[in-house]
Amino acid sequence: MKTLLLAGLLVLAGCATGGGAGPVDVSGADVSKRVLDNGDTIEEFRVGGQLRMVKVSPSRGAPYYMYDSDGDGRMDNDKDGVSPVYWKLYSW
Repeated sequence: MKTLLLAGLLVLAGCATGGGAGPVDVSGADVSKRVLDNGDTIEEFRVGGQLRMVKVSPSRGAPYYMYDSDGDGRMDNDKDGVSPVYWKLYSW
């Protein structure tokens, strides 16, 4: 019974977080893409000329994202001044 309950909770958690966009709306954004010397790719998403999201695709490893969710033109910071990064764990 516990296994069935746990499986149901995992399915609900996947439905709640699996689909959709990130924490900011970048539909219709201008995307500029550049490749660094080490092979990393950086994509900047600008809405109305303002940077809203950055996607970093390392030459080795999974891509990660940084967001400006409040629209102040700076990437979101935590209490120590470090920008949190987000990884897409799965999607369907």
